[in-house]
Amino acid sequence: MTPGEIRILPLAGVPEVRAGDDLAELFVAAVGEGGLEDGDVLVVTQKVVSKVEGRVAPVAEKQAAIAAESKRILRRTPGGMVISETRHGFICANAGVDESNVAQGTVVLLPLDADTSARRIRARVKHLVDKDIAVIVSDTFGRAWRNGQTDIAIGVAGIEPFLDYRGTLDTQGRELRATRIAVADELAGAAELVMGKADGICAAIVRGARVVRGRGSVAEIVRSPGDDLFR
Repeated sequence: MTPGEIRILPLAGVPEVRAGDDLAELFVAAVGEGGLEDGDVLVVTQKVVSKVEGRVAPVAEKQAAIAAESKRILRRTPGGMVISETRHGFICANAGVDESNVAQGTVVLLPLDADTSARRIRARVKHLVDKDIAVIVSDTFGRAWRNGQTDIAIGVAGIEPFLDYRGTLDTQGRELRATRIAVADELAGAAELVMGKADGICAAIVRGARVVRGRGSVAEIVRSPGDDLFR
């Protein structure tokens, strides 16, 4: 790889998962011997994490699940969709309760703590193949003020979620005072480009990304209500 180059490798061949499956073992088997490298970032979709952790409910209980997963409701649409704040502090549609890419008659809920889920996968990969990787759990979110959706990080392990440029100089020699790039979100969105929504690919390896190794948490990305000008 040349300096500055990033590669995004889809992880094909991961079978349909069930509650209790060892995700890290499935990923290691799919990537093959020697396929993971120190410094790789493994991006994993929320759906497979939730399925393995048993975060699935009958579709008949969808509205009850949304209510249980919502810390508070911000908006309701005439069609029944809600925008709510989850226990994690995420602002999203239907508290993240979703019917896509799950068995008929069921809905899937967000992991209770996706940072912990990411740390568990990272530690298990280290145990299996002795590779020091980072892990991002990703999910698809809408954005205020913009149409369309993109994948963002809802859990991280092994990296800081930001590239912090505060205190450095821009190209004109001026000090940057506020710039923190949400690199975990950027990598989640980039990985989605090779995973797709209907291709059956639930993970991807990002290689060569500029990240800061550390014990970061997605909680750092979530803006507190006190700092939010719109809540």
